[in-house]
Amino acid sequence: MLRSQLIHPVISRILAEAGHHATILIADGNYPASSKRGPRSEVVSLNLMPGLVSCNQVLEAILSAIPVDAIQTMMTETSGPYALDGDPPVWAEYKETIRKAGIGVELQPIEKWEFYKQVATDDHVLTVQTGDTQRYANILLSVGVRMF
Repeated sequence: MLRSQLIHPVISRILAEAGHHATILIADGNYPASSKRGPRSEVVSLNLMPGLVSCNQVLEAILSAIPVDAIQTMMTETSGPYALDGDPPVWAEYKETIRKAGIGVELQPIEKWEFYKQVATDDHVLTVQTGDTQRYANILLSVGVRMF
Protein backbone atom coordinates (compact mmCIF):
# COMPACT_ATOMS: atom_id res chain seq x y z
CA MET A 1 0.00 0.00 0.00
CA LEU A 2 1.30 3.44 -0.92
CA ARG A 3 1.96 6.00 1.81
CA SER A 4 1.43 9.13 -0.26
CA GLN A 5 -1.99 10.60 -0.94
CA LEU A 6 -1.58 9.71 -4.61
CA ILE A 7 -2.96 6.26 -5.38
CA HIS A 8 -3.81 6.52 -9.10
CA PRO A 9 -1.78 3.72 -10.75
CA VAL A 10 -1.11 5.38 -14.13
CA ILE A 11 -0.18 8.75 -12.64
CA SER A 12 2.05 6.99 -10.08
CA ARG A 13 3.83 5.05 -12.85
CA ILE A 14 4.49 8.15 -14.93
CA LEU A 15 5.78 10.10 -11.92
CA ALA A 16 8.03 7.19 -10.92
CA GLU A 17 9.55 7.22 -14.42
CA ALA A 18 9.94 11.02 -14.48
CA GLY A 19 13.28 12.58 -13.67
CA HIS A 20 14.60 15.97 -12.73
CA HIS A 21 13.14 18.76 -14.89
CA ALA A 22 10.31 16.60 -16.25
CA THR A 23 7.09 18.61 -16.30
CA ILE A 24 3.58 17.71 -15.24
CA LEU A 25 0.60 19.75 -16.33
CA ILE A 26 -2.51 19.83 -14.20
CA ALA A 27 -5.05 21.13 -16.70
CA ASP A 28 -8.42 22.68 -16.10
CA GLY A 29 -11.51 21.56 -18.00
CA ASN A 30 -11.01 24.12 -20.75
CA TYR A 31 -7.37 23.32 -21.53
CA PRO A 32 -6.78 21.87 -25.05
CA ALA A 33 -5.06 18.73 -23.73
CA SER A 34 -5.20 16.90 -27.06
CA SER A 35 -3.21 19.55 -28.92
CA LYS A 36 -1.16 21.57 -26.39
CA ARG A 37 1.22 18.99 -24.96
CA GLY A 38 4.68 17.56 -25.30
CA PRO A 39 5.42 14.87 -27.92
CA ARG A 40 6.13 12.20 -25.27
CA SER A 41 3.44 13.11 -22.77
CA GLU A 42 0.54 10.99 -21.67
CA VAL A 43 -2.91 12.37 -20.86
CA VAL A 44 -4.83 11.02 -17.89
CA SER A 45 -8.45 12.16 -17.89
CA LEU A 46 -9.94 12.82 -14.47
CA ASN A 47 -12.66 15.12 -15.79
CA LEU A 48 -15.62 13.26 -14.31
CA MET A 49 -18.01 16.20 -14.55
CA PRO A 50 -17.75 20.00 -14.37
CA GLY A 51 -15.94 20.82 -11.14
CA LEU A 52 -14.72 17.27 -10.48
CA VAL A 53 -11.97 16.69 -9.93
CA SER A 54 -10.34 20.04 -9.27
CA CYS A 55 -6.80 21.07 -10.18
CA ASN A 56 -6.11 21.78 -6.52
CA GLN A 57 -7.11 18.24 -5.52
CA VAL A 58 -4.68 16.84 -8.11
CA LEU A 59 -1.98 19.27 -6.96
CA GLU A 60 -2.36 18.06 -3.38
CA ALA A 61 -2.03 14.43 -4.43
CA ILE A 62 0.98 14.99 -6.68
CA LEU A 63 2.83 17.14 -4.12
CA SER A 64 2.48 14.25 -1.65
CA ALA A 65 4.42 12.04 -4.07
CA ILE A 66 7.24 14.02 -5.72
CA PRO A 67 9.68 16.87 -5.08
CA VAL A 68 8.98 20.01 -7.11
CA ASP A 69 11.48 22.69 -8.21
CA ALA A 70 9.10 25.15 -9.90
CA ILE A 71 5.40 25.80 -10.32
CA GLN A 72 4.11 27.93 -13.19
CA THR A 73 0.60 29.20 -13.80
CA MET A 74 -0.98 30.78 -16.85
CA MET A 75 -0.94 34.56 -16.41
CA THR A 76 -4.33 36.24 -16.40
CA GLU A 77 -5.40 38.42 -19.27
CA THR A 78 -6.03 42.09 -18.51
CA SER A 79 -8.52 42.75 -21.30
CA GLY A 80 -11.09 40.81 -23.24
CA PRO A 81 -13.74 38.30 -22.16
CA TYR A 82 -11.43 36.32 -19.84
CA ALA A 83 -9.84 39.29 -18.09
CA LEU A 84 -9.60 39.42 -14.31
CA ASP A 85 -8.75 42.19 -11.88
CA GLY A 86 -6.03 40.66 -9.74
CA ASP A 87 -5.14 37.03 -9.17
CA PRO A 88 -7.74 34.31 -9.76
CA PRO A 89 -9.15 32.81 -6.53
CA VAL A 90 -7.71 29.38 -7.39
CA TRP A 91 -4.16 30.74 -6.94
CA ALA A 92 -4.87 31.34 -3.23
CA GLU A 93 -5.90 27.68 -2.97
CA TYR A 94 -2.66 26.63 -4.66
CA LYS A 95 -0.54 28.76 -2.34
CA GLU A 96 -2.19 27.17 0.70
CA THR A 97 -1.74 23.64 -0.71
CA ILE A 98 1.93 24.37 -1.47
CA ARG A 99 2.43 25.77 2.05
CA LYS A 100 0.80 22.71 3.65
CA ALA A 101 3.02 20.43 1.55
CA GLY A 102 6.09 22.20 2.91
CA ILE A 103 7.42 23.09 -0.53
CA GLY A 104 9.39 26.32 -0.65
CA VAL A 105 8.47 27.49 -4.15
CA GLU A 106 6.36 30.40 -5.35
CA LEU A 107 3.79 30.42 -8.13
CA GLN A 108 5.34 31.85 -11.29
CA PRO A 109 2.72 33.30 -13.66
CA ILE A 110 3.78 33.27 -17.31
CA GLU A 111 2.05 34.67 -20.38
CA LYS A 112 -0.56 32.35 -21.95
CA TRP A 113 1.28 31.60 -25.21
CA GLU A 114 4.59 31.13 -23.39
CA PHE A 115 2.78 28.73 -21.03
CA TYR A 116 1.69 26.64 -24.01
CA LYS A 117 5.28 26.61 -25.28
CA GLN A 118 6.55 25.48 -21.87
CA VAL A 119 4.09 22.58 -21.94
CA ALA A 120 4.85 21.48 -25.52
CA THR A 121 8.44 20.41 -24.83
CA ASP A 122 10.21 17.06 -24.73
CA ASP A 123 10.30 17.34 -20.92
CA HIS A 124 6.50 17.24 -20.66
CA VAL A 125 5.62 13.72 -19.48
CA LEU A 126 2.07 14.00 -18.11
CA THR A 127 -1.12 16.00 -18.43
CA VAL A 128 -3.80 15.37 -15.83
CA GLN A 129 -7.02 16.72 -17.37
CA THR A 130 -9.47 17.77 -14.68
CA GLY A 131 -13.04 18.99 -14.71
CA ASP A 132 -12.04 22.24 -12.99
CA THR A 133 -14.17 25.14 -14.25
CA GLN A 134 -12.20 27.98 -12.64
CA ARG A 135 -10.44 30.41 -14.96
CA TYR A 136 -6.64 30.27 -15.01
CA ALA A 137 -6.48 27.03 -13.05
CA ASN A 138 -3.81 25.40 -15.27
CA ILE A 139 -0.60 24.68 -13.37
CA LEU A 140 2.74 23.32 -14.60
CA LEU A 141 5.06 21.50 -12.19
CA SER A 142 8.76 20.89 -12.72
CA VAL A 143 10.00 17.72 -11.01
CA GLY A 144 12.73 18.34 -8.48
CA VAL A 145 15.43 16.21 -6.95
CA ARG A 146 14.95 13.81 -4.08
CA MET A 147 17.42 14.80 -1.38
CA PHE A 148 18.90 12.14 0.89
